[in-house]
Amino acid sequence: MRLNNEYFKKDVITLAKNLLGKVICRKIDKYILKVRIIETEAYSISEPASHSSLGYSKKNAAMFMDFGTIYMYHSRAGASFNISALGLGDAVLIKSGICFLDNDNDALSFMQNINKKNGKLRDIHFLASGQTILCKSIAIDLSWNKKQFCDEFYIEDAGYNPENILITSRLGIPNGRDNLLLPYRYVDKAYYKYATVGKCKFY
Repeated sequence: MRLNNEYFKKDVITLAKNLLGKVICRKIDKYILKVRIIETEAYSISEPASHSSLGYSKKNAAMFMDFGTIYMYHSRAGASFNISALGLGDAVLIKSGICFLDNDNDALSFMQNINKKNGKLRDIHFLASGQTILCKSIAIDLSWNKKQFCDEFYIEDAGYNPENILITSRLGIPNGRDNLLLPYRYVDKAYYKYATVGKCKFY
């Protein structure tokens, strides 16, 4: 079942947890590329780690738009995919995923070929193990910023909900912007080894 915009009308913490297990779908050429979300991070305007903490700007405008708006930004290795939540300035970062293995083999091969590492095909299970390679695997880029989900790019509920969610602090926050190490990162325990968990303490 495809998620409608009302689904994203949630506070950012609830949305970050509820998106675990949902499936990102991207129609391109003759393929439907699918990635199950296994790791998310919540960002609120009220804390300095968020892009919106200093207020509205042209770059972060999507975070201040209606819930369910796509927010894309460029990070170290490429594009990162976020979704605005109920609160203005709040958004969920899709940190990592795993290929939805009911994809047909041609779609999986396509995903491998558009996301090679040093010219070599990545392991199918690690094609989306990180926020930028996830975007590469489903062929989304900064051009999607400030757009709404549509027939070519949407999220669906495939009937799976994680039994156990691991909670920890976020990764990649610049020094001084998350001194409290807020527990705003959520990982589906069943797919822990495919996430970008790093060296961290789980609460």
